[in-house]
Amino acid sequence: MLSAVAKLCCGISYPHSRNAAGRSGRVGSAHSRITVRRVTAGLFTEGMAEGPNAMEMDLSYRRQGCRALRKALEIVQSPDGWRTERTEDSGDTIYSKVLHGNRKVFRLEAELEAEPDELYDVLFVKVEEMHQWNPSIQHIKVLKHIGKETMVTHEVSAERAGNLIGQRDFLSVRHSLKTGTCIYLGGAATHLDALPPQPGFVRAEDGPTCIVVQSLPGTPGRSRFTWLLNMNVKGWLPKALVNQGLVRSQADFMEHLRRQLAAKGRGSGKQRGGE
Repeated sequence: MLSAVAKLCCGISYPHSRNAAGRSGRVGSAHSRITVRRVTAGLFTEGMAEGPNAMEMDLSYRRQGCRALRKALEIVQSPDGWRTERTEDSGDTIYSKVLHGNRKVFRLEAELEAEPDELYDVLFVKVEEMHQWNPSIQHIKVLKHIGKETMVTHEVSAERAGNLIGQRDFLSVRHSLKTGTCIYLGGAATHLDALPPQPGFVRAEDGPTCIVVQSLPGTPGRSRFTWLLNMNVKGWLPKALVNQGLVRSQADFMEHLRRQLAAKGRGSGKQRGGE
């Protein structure tokens, strides 16, 4: 499956990339301008690229998102080294694995009573609304859309009791891919000169990370949900505390996601059974 996904994700030839290649002389000498507008006292930002170099930037973001998805899938589909961290009453299981450099990543496996397209809408299309149902997020702002499959976002985590890691902000590229009954969401940290780390926040780095949603054969309306969490929270925090917080964040996220699906009339079977 990985080789096929990699071809679909990274073998696509975008018309604008071919045009940019034909004008490489002009693109190389042009300067892209990015403006970021601060709205009210919060950290909401709006990014806008102008000039011929914008096409080159768009292609770069697409490549970053595709590369993140490919690398995240390689981690998820590698069978070695995984150990069970936590199993929830819902049946969700969180596994962990230590990568090169002593970095621990976490893979959550779950089943949800929702179609893949519904989860795609909630987790990708309406990503800016995620703070409405996930209290761990203060806001997510889409700075730039590159087609329908790629976006650049700025996210700020909420400051709330019980948050073991503390408030962070993230600048990320997010990429999506649909193949038949599967939906893939990938992401990774990116860079934007116009949006450096914000005062009062630690700029954490996400990725490569991914979510894979696949229809369950023979069970209409249900999906298998796989989520790779791979995060460098930065700052001077003990690794044991960070890892504990990341595992908890995955479990909490799934609880909030199920509640959101239930509010839309699509909760988990166990909840709908009157849990």
